[in-house]
Amino acid sequence: MDIQSLSTSNRHPQDAPYVHKVGLPPKQNLFSEFKATAKETFFADDPLRPFKDQPRSKKFILGLQTIFPILEWGRSYSFAKFRGDLIAGLTIASLCIPQDIGYARLANLAPQYGLYSSFVPPLIYACMGSSRDIAIGPVAVVSLLLGTLLQNEIDPVRNAAEYRRLAFTATFFAGITQVTLGFFRLGFLIDFLSHAAIVGFMSGAAITIALQQLKGFLGIKKFTKKTGIVSVMHSVFDSAHHGWNWQTIVIGVSFLSFLLVAKYIGKKNKKFFWVPAIGPLISVIVSTFFVFITRADKEGVQIVRHIDKGINPSSVNQIYFNGDFLLKGVRIGIVAGMVALTEAIAIGRTFAGMKDYQLDGNKEMVALGTMNVVGSMTSCYVATGSFSRSAVNYMAGCRTAVSNIVMAIVVFLTLEFITPLFKYTPNAILAAIIISAVISLIDFDAAYLIWKIDKFDFVACMGAFFGVVFVSVEIGLLIAVSISFAKILLQVTRPRTAILGNLPRTNVYRNILQYPGAAKVPGVLIVRVDSAIYFSNSNYIKERILRWLIDEDDLVKESGQTKIQFLIVEMSPVTDIDTSGIHALEELYRSLQKREIQLILANPGTVVIDKLHASGFAQLIGEDKIFLTVADAVSSCCPKLVGEA
Repeated sequence: MDIQSLSTSNRHPQDAPYVHKVGLPPKQNLFSEFKATAKETFFADDPLRPFKDQPRSKKFILGLQTIFPILEWGRSYSFAKFRGDLIAGLTIASLCIPQDIGYARLANLAPQYGLYSSFVPPLIYACMGSSRDIAIGPVAVVSLLLGTLLQNEIDPVRNAAEYRRLAFTATFFAGITQVTLGFFRLGFLIDFLSHAAIVGFMSGAAITIALQQLKGFLGIKKFTKKTGIVSVMHSVFDSAHHGWNWQTIVIGVSFLSFLLVAKYIGKKNKKFFWVPAIGPLISVIVSTFFVFITRADKEGVQIVRHIDKGINPSSVNQIYFNGDFLLKGVRIGIVAGMVALTEAIAIGRTFAGMKDYQLDGNKEMVALGTMNVVGSMTSCYVATGSFSRSAVNYMAGCRTAVSNIVMAIVVFLTLEFITPLFKYTPNAILAAIIISAVISLIDFDAAYLIWKIDKFDFVACMGAFFGVVFVSVEIGLLIAVSISFAKILLQVTRPRTAILGNLPRTNVYRNILQYPGAAKVPGVLIVRVDSAIYFSNSNYIKERILRWLIDEDDLVKESGQTKIQFLIVEMSPVTDIDTSGIHALEELYRSLQKREIQLILANPGTVVIDKLHASGFAQLIGEDKIFLTVADAVSSCCPKLVGEA
């Protein structure tokens, strides 16, 4: 078909089949439009729906149940549920007590502060949280992050009191950050840290945590304060000849082997989930008894020595609300709060999906934030959901958040009566417990899957991983966030576009790269834009389309094909357009006029067609040049070809 036949076809529209025109949505006033946009952005889950058409007394009760979900599910609580929660609570308590003592050391705090953080925060969460499965307490990654950031400001050995105050201050502002995000429904901000970046960060943090345990595992007294692998290994080998203690190594290797075997048994057979759960507690009891009867501490085996007895003392007056450390506490708290929130929400969504119930992300943020604010006033540091303990909680048959209450009661009894028994617990066993716990954070399968699916995601994963391992936790986190934002910016500024062709004997038009059998329409270039058109990408989209036109002109010269007379832009994927986007379309239209090419649009959406009319662009190109489908647009250019199809 030549240019003349194309033009002739265009002059006789009566030969073309009837086509539907793109509908123009009814006009909305500014307030209604703003209200609809705000509702979709911040209240997509319609949280006020249960309050609709309810009497005032009922609204008050619903309001209390929204803030304290325990008032809702507590009414239907039964003994059968309590039996499951009791078993689960006792099981996770046996796991959390030795872990908490070790995690407190990661945060450079005395052991009792880890136990404090598994007493008050779980009680608050049980009343306010919406997840039935999350087990609350200190976690390895947040403990390491907090410890690293805090010791950059204050030496935890020389200035222990000031260090604790800054830790409580950071915890307070971590809680304030979480409550603020939840109250103002800004939870979508945590989604800016991509899954790939989280996998890399967690894996790097796991290796860093394990390397930090070499101090207690090998019995080294002088150890680097840096977390990078080079500094740590240099410190380890420097002390090899005079700083290692063989008794400590024997204890560490023996019980680490036991814990790994216990974990393997639990993984191979789900019925034995309790084996890895009670493994750490058995290890602590046996190793403590062994050190006590052999007095191995006199042979250089480092022990816990002392854990303060009694429940959490008040720390309200220890939080910095002014002075030089206030801003430092705010900065550290925001970072720790965001990481803790990301981990808890991910864990909560995982188990909610497995049990098929809805998890309110914003309600979770308020609950987690409130427990950390209260925790900061009761000598706790940042607590969040623990994946290992939550997994055990789930497999142990927990039914509600009462399992957290049971765990907190066991921790309370431990603080009141049992802490003196931990005096002879060797540091090597705490190191072994932490190493066995963090190994599961290294997810090789997830990294391999990321490599297979998206190479740029894999770069983000590896960037975060190597940043944590070779430099520091905060640098790894910064790299993770930076690469996640870089990917968003790249996708926004360089959206995908495609040339479409006609699938033989159909009216369907698809990407010619995906469907090699799709044929280009002679004299017509069909382009699809797979993104909203904004100021950030409008110029690129215009230039990309013009480059394709130049490529088509080159093909015409080489092969004698029909000269392009029509450019059809398929706009189905274009969800929105701003003034810069419309300006780019106007510039494209003027460029096409100089080339004697007609611009035709196919299927612009509701928002887009409304803005095209409001700006006058629809009138500029002619409303008869806007069609419902690509097939309709092609039929207006080339009805004979459509008839043959």
